[in-house]
Amino acid sequence: MEEDTDFRIRFSSLCFITDHVGFHGTIKSSPSDFVVIEIDEQGQLVNKASNEPIYKVNKILPGPNNLAKKTKLDPQNLSFEERSNQEVSTLAGCSGDDQNYEPGSEKEDTIKDGTSKGEEENIDVLGSLLDEKTNELLNQFACDIKEKWNSKTELIGPSPEFSLGRILDKNRRAILHSAIRQKFPFLITVGKNSEIVVKPNLEYKELCHLVSEEEAFDFFKYLDAKKENSKFTFKPDINKDHRKAVHHFINKKFGNLVETKSFPEPNYSADNPNVVITVRFREKAHKHRKRSLLECQERKVIYTAFTLRKDNLEMFEAVGFLAIKLGVIPSDLSYAGLKDKKAITYQAMVVRKVTPERLKNIEKEIEKKRMNVFNIRSVDDSLRLGQLKGNHFDIVIRNLKNQINDSANLRERILEAVENVKNKGFVNYYGPQRFGMGRKVHTDQIGLALLKSEMVKAVKLFLTPEDLDDPVNRAKKYFLQTEDAKGTLSLMPEFKARERALLESLHRFGVTEEGCIQAWFSFPHSMRIFYVHAYSSKIWNEAVSYRLATYGSRVVEGDLVCLDEDIDDEHLPSSKVHLVTEEEESANTYAIHQVVLPVLGYNIQYPKNKLGKWYQEVLSRDGLQTCRFKIPTLKLNVPGCYRKILKHPCNLSYQLIEDHDIDVMNEGSHIDEATLSLLISFDLDASCYATVCMREIMKHDF
Repeated sequence: MEEDTDFRIRFSSLCFITDHVGFHGTIKSSPSDFVVIEIDEQGQLVNKASNEPIYKVNKILPGPNNLAKKTKLDPQNLSFEERSNQEVSTLAGCSGDDQNYEPGSEKEDTIKDGTSKGEEENIDVLGSLLDEKTNELLNQFACDIKEKWNSKTELIGPSPEFSLGRILDKNRRAILHSAIRQKFPFLITVGKNSEIVVKPNLEYKELCHLVSEEEAFDFFKYLDAKKENSKFTFKPDINKDHRKAVHHFINKKFGNLVETKSFPEPNYSADNPNVVITVRFREKAHKHRKRSLLECQERKVIYTAFTLRKDNLEMFEAVGFLAIKLGVIPSDLSYAGLKDKKAITYQAMVVRKVTPERLKNIEKEIEKKRMNVFNIRSVDDSLRLGQLKGNHFDIVIRNLKNQINDSANLRERILEAVENVKNKGFVNYYGPQRFGMGRKVHTDQIGLALLKSEMVKAVKLFLTPEDLDDPVNRAKKYFLQTEDAKGTLSLMPEFKARERALLESLHRFGVTEEGCIQAWFSFPHSMRIFYVHAYSSKIWNEAVSYRLATYGSRVVEGDLVCLDEDIDDEHLPSSKVHLVTEEEESANTYAIHQVVLPVLGYNIQYPKNKLGKWYQEVLSRDGLQTCRFKIPTLKLNVPGCYRKILKHPCNLSYQLIEDHDIDVMNEGSHIDEATLSLLISFDLDASCYATVCMREIMKHDF
């Protein structure tokens, strides 16, 4: 594969906003020269001792009284006859009296007044989350559908719908989806922009043509409950052709989720040739499925928060190693942001399904991998990307000297540079670590291939070797030559968790478009979206350079400006982004620090000047003129966001010092004369890069 020819010019061609001369120096001489400490949403450094949870979620789930556990049989492992014998409410026609269906019932789990536990829970859930009028209308809608089906009346025109309205709380929506489908298995629920729409379940009606309504009713309840290690058994059937039709229907409609098998009854004989069809969840689907909300409430998921310190370790490698040691998958570990490799970094993390005690038990093992964990405590939920205020940096720049042909006093040059950026800010480029440090392939190239649905190409880009003779690159080279995933897996070192996960999937599914789609799912969502974001970041960098080269620091007509200074860039809604008018340009209404540019996605607006046309030309150049920034096959949606073109470092302090006064010395270094080093500390907002800030200060590309 051709070497990425723009590697050297990619960052040397970026602009500066300040006009000082700058200076030369060496950054990241060792990881200890570059310390990054995450700042949480409360503004606290995460390396400080803490007993408080990272954050607390508002509880909107039904209270414990509604979810009290009782000793009960397992209805999912009973035959159809056994379940029917324990039915409390018969499946009579839907009417306006107390004979209405209560399909959420666990039939054998009865209570004294004749109402089942499941019914009671569904009544509580729907009654507590829906107002009385909406609840009545929902029940009437369900009755109307049943009456039309029972009367054999075909539904004319579009499928009828009933809207519950917009429900902004995600957890509340999830509970309603589950509760409605459990109470009315003959209905389905669909989400539309936070709105829940209820429709007839036509697959339920179709199954009723093959089996009794009671069986169809219980089968769809079984599907929605998705109970671990459960099975469902249809009525005994002597008709082989009929059984074949049932098998065909279930495998056609739900084959990715369940599997069916026929078994003779225990008393099977020539006189009693009955055979039953049993349905089980597929093991793979069961591992990846979403549990029903009521089950999740009964089985409270364990979340353990901690601070991770890592030393000269790549982020995804650290996550993969922790996952292996804790016996979880990488997606069970969540974090607020990615951190540098060649640095000492501190960041908040949360791991699912692991107790604090279990995490403490691996402390000694992970120390060998240059990692430490502390501030270990239980919390209510995982972290999400962007859930931080920013990062604090402590940086040492060594071997300071003047720019070529600059004879000015070095100390004065450094003072001038630091103060200039402190007051005027820096161009808010995405840093080089966003794109990987490979010479042949960068992460944005993989992201572009994913956006174009070129899945095989994306995999091969990911596994493209560098011109180095080491085990990792030899394994990658072997794969590109042979496409032998199994053989490559035997060559790939154990510590390359991402590469091995991808290769294991390729070995299982093959190096085809479909196989490569499955292989990408071996990565957690945060990692898949990372590559797409890298492409968007590259285009943003190019856009800023074009904007500053075209218009400089003037705010011109058609620019986009931020109207709310307190909102983070990543969460800036379009309603807070304003298009500059001709009159506002003439009146100098806005300043350059208010200008934002869109990061590519499906939910952003473009500038209405030369820059807007530039964006369209770039998308056309890269073959994305019709791209909707959604990749359904990988479950990736990229709404986009806005990013300020300038940022300022906060709480900046610095000190010039002679090298021999610094505690940490380079190994083997011999100083004949004292040389200056700069110790500089500052805070940056989330998604800002210290290397980019230092580039502006030094006027020097690293």
